[in-house]
Amino acid sequence: MPLQNRVDPCGILHAVEARGAWMGNRGILHDDEKRLVVPWRLKRWITCVLIFKGRKRQVFTPHRYSELFFLDEATSFAAGHRPCAECRRERYNEFRAAWIEVNADHDAAEEVGADEIDKTLHAERAIRGGGKKTWQAQLAELPQGTFIEHQGRAHLIWLGKLRPWTFSGYGGPVPLGAAAVEVIVLTPQSIVRVFESGFTPQVHASARE
Repeated sequence: MPLQNRVDPCGILHAVEARGAWMGNRGILHDDEKRLVVPWRLKRWITCVLIFKGRKRQVFTPHRYSELFFLDEATSFAAGHRPCAECRRERYNEFRAAWIEVNADHDAAEEVGADEIDKTLHAERAIRGGGKKTWQAQLAELPQGTFIEHQGRAHLIWLGKLRPWTFSGYGGPVPLGAAAVEVIVLTPQSIVRVFESGFTPQVHASARE
């Protein structure tokens, strides 16, 4: 049986066979029987590489952090994760610089670190008990890489189309339709502003098909 550690764009954890391109961490979420008991333990939700410095891990080892997995980086951002500052230092620095530019008080920009970013993201992404916090915006105003809810499903805005999300990839393109329509946005608002600044998330190859 697959473990309940595959993350959807709402940040919900599922037990499915499909694996992903990135690993995530929210702390120790499982018990000694490898059953999920909480949706998060920490405000520091990060996205990591699958292999780093030859480290070996048994997934869901008791008393060690729970390994989570994402289809792509766009999915991890929608769920409210950010790049890890250790195994993805260069990407973290790029994200932090963009995040500060569009979200922080520039007089104190040098003092903004991971803790401040994580605090803001946690307020934007999570509802106590495990729910997803969303917001609304005009579709035409949202940048590429953003996830929205469309017809009850998560869709990625990419290359001028909507792409329905699945654990194994994206479905065929859906026209954006009326640009003035207001939609439910899954990607946290401060991350959407980062995308607006030109920062582009990695997406699964199926989004380009």
